[in-house]
Amino acid sequence: MTTAPTTALTARLHALESALGDPFADDNPLGLHAVLEADERGEMFEAGEQALHAYGLGAEFVPTAFGGRLDRLDHLVEIMRSVYRRDPCLGLGYGASSFIAGVNLWAAGSDEHCRQAAELLRSGRRVAVAYHELAHGNDMAGTEFTALPGPAGLVLNGRKEIITNVRRAEAVVVFARTAQRPGSRSHSQLFVDKSRLPEGHMTYLPRYRTSGMRGVQLGGIEFRDCPLPDSAVLGTPGQGLETALRSFQVTRTTLVSMFTGVLDTALRLTHAHVVGRRLYGRTAADLPHVRSVLSAAFSDLLTADCFATVATRALHLLPAETPIYAQAVKFFVSKTLMDAMNRLSAVLGAHFYLREGASAAFQKLLRDIQPAGFGHAARAACQMSLLPQLPLLARRSWRGDATAPPELFHPGADLPEFDFRRLAISAAGRESLSTSLGAGLAAMPQGGGAAYTALREHGEHFVRELAVLAEECAALPPSELSVGAASHTYDLTTRYVNVLVAAACSETWRHAQDLDDTFLADPVWAAAALHRLRTPSGAPRASLPDHLEQPLWAELVDRCAQARGLGLLPRPLA
Repeated sequence: MTTAPTTALTARLHALESALGDPFADDNPLGLHAVLEADERGEMFEAGEQALHAYGLGAEFVPTAFGGRLDRLDHLVEIMRSVYRRDPCLGLGYGASSFIAGVNLWAAGSDEHCRQAAELLRSGRRVAVAYHELAHGNDMAGTEFTALPGPAGLVLNGRKEIITNVRRAEAVVVFARTAQRPGSRSHSQLFVDKSRLPEGHMTYLPRYRTSGMRGVQLGGIEFRDCPLPDSAVLGTPGQGLETALRSFQVTRTTLVSMFTGVLDTALRLTHAHVVGRRLYGRTAADLPHVRSVLSAAFSDLLTADCFATVATRALHLLPAETPIYAQAVKFFVSKTLMDAMNRLSAVLGAHFYLREGASAAFQKLLRDIQPAGFGHAARAACQMSLLPQLPLLARRSWRGDATAPPELFHPGADLPEFDFRRLAISAAGRESLSTSLGAGLAAMPQGGGAAYTALREHGEHFVRELAVLAEECAALPPSELSVGAASHTYDLTTRYVNVLVAAACSETWRHAQDLDDTFLADPVWAAAALHRLRTPSGAPRASLPDHLEQPLWAELVDRCAQARGLGLLPRPLA
């Protein structure tokens, strides 16, 4: 078996990379220089949008059952990384915002809803999503926007203040209160085709200007006594929150995974800078500390990609467990990427702050990556969602010996077509990734060398950590399972997520022994990941020992020279 991307994905990636060209080439009209010019104007990169339209990016968000290309979520992530590595504004503003809306339609919409949305997206048009309200943030149950029964269907009243592409979208998926009674069954999601609304009942609110993602158009919409047919409701009335919770498992996992493309480009920019800059009679790349920072950032990118890839494959293979993994991915990957970007900015020094010159794109990427931590759902909200599940996980899963299927740990390998309707609202205290670590260590192939020894030692540490967590979390009182929990209780979620990440990396390495992938089969990258995960909460992550740092530095240099991706699968780039 090989971890190489499938033929269909390879062709699509090649077509997209070829259409967009080398982002670092000065003569590329779709390169970083042109992206920065659009950013300076606070506009979407029009030429980039035209290229994505010609490629047919909208079809990537539409399931094959409705004439699109979406059958595997890991393939979608790979496609979108090609966009994000050039311009996160294009990634979100042209594509991902429509994907967020679409997931709700594919999960709960009628065939007519899905066909209508599919036609819009396949033709290069947009669907926006209106979830949150400024007054309530991530508290969707507090939604004030209403769609209450009227003389001939529903009547919309209220406002949604921050919506991506609300003016440019032909339709909007709206989360609304459809009953005045309290409780979670008082909300529904609606598919609103703006072309079919009567005049005078909908107005746009002013656009918000932002420090990052400057080109993305964030604005609001307000309805006043706007009639809408009952058929606009997605799924069963009153189940809008359940639909959102299921959809979030897809979007929280995949969207933050797309942001790894940002760190990929930032690493290349920083590497090019330190190779070309001379200090103290040698290049900056020859300085041990500089190599250490870049090697650690590369390690963190591999770690984030591994965890996100395992969680994305779990959406296909273990949909009953993804209510856990989706929260963990959003919580871990976003912070890992942002922290790595901040450390790289210190290597660039004053150059990271410049808006012109060879490294000018870095300051834009540093601003644009920030929504990875708060956009769509904040890291804190994901941590809060994990916290009350810890006692049940401790009792039902962590003391057992369940193992995840081997296919979970084969990046790029075959997957069953994704079924949006199989997603569950709750994992009910069941997950098998964390306990796979102990079983994997017991089945660990014989090996030698410092990296192999380190990987085993770190793995055993996290097995013990899970046992300790089981005792501590099983004893948590109800008062410590809400937003008012103590700081040390919140730290339990961080420790648990680190166990999940350790399991994903260790098991991906172990199962790579049977694959045709020499890099994944080398224990260096996995040992480095677990080494840095062992850093105490709140402390800077530990630098890597030489026997792990030097091979990673060599791999980073080689991939940059060969124009290959810096993730788990080093795919060729334009």
